[in-house]
Amino acid sequence: MRTNAGNLKKGEFVKYQNEIWQIQKADFYSPGKGSALMKTKIKNILSGKNIDYTFKSNEQVETLDVESIEMQFLYKDAENLYFMDERTYNQYPVPLQIVGEVASFIKEGDKIYVYLSNEKALNIRPPMSVRLKVVETEEAVKGDTVSGAKKPAKLETGVTIMVPLFVKAGEVILVNPETGTYSERVKT
Repeated sequence: MRTNAGNLKKGEFVKYQNEIWQIQKADFYSPGKGSALMKTKIKNILSGKNIDYTFKSNEQVETLDVESIEMQFLYKDAENLYFMDERTYNQYPVPLQIVGEVASFIKEGDKIYVYLSNEKALNIRPPMSVRLKVVETEEAVKGDTVSGAKKPAKLETGVTIMVPLFVKAGEVILVNPETGTYSERVKT
């Protein structure tokens, strides 16, 4: 479907340079002289790359019908992550190279939104945070209270991140999967 660039909104998907991009930010700009512009920040769905691009407001842009469906993460192999649509039981592979480091923070059974276009999985929408159990970390030494001090902790998915000294093995923490950083301890 084609539309004027002046009508683009955040969250829509467009085809640009024969690839699928999602609009992250769209600002209408009228310079006073000349034609109006639509300044956008767009993210490539396959590579995750962000770019700034300015469309002329009357320029025709191809928009795509992309669905975001919550699916259950089943497992991963050397090349793909596999998700199941719990409504239809259809399974969709998403290449690991597209998902990137976020895959290290997803565990079996997690509910993740997957972008689909024409029954093909494009990428996932990473959650804001994930709950993971700390399986291994050093004990904090009494008196070792340097402000903001951190120590390595191995999580149940096998990834190691830096956590504050007070975090102990067996505790559940919230982690931002996009940055791989500790957010907070979860009270159980």
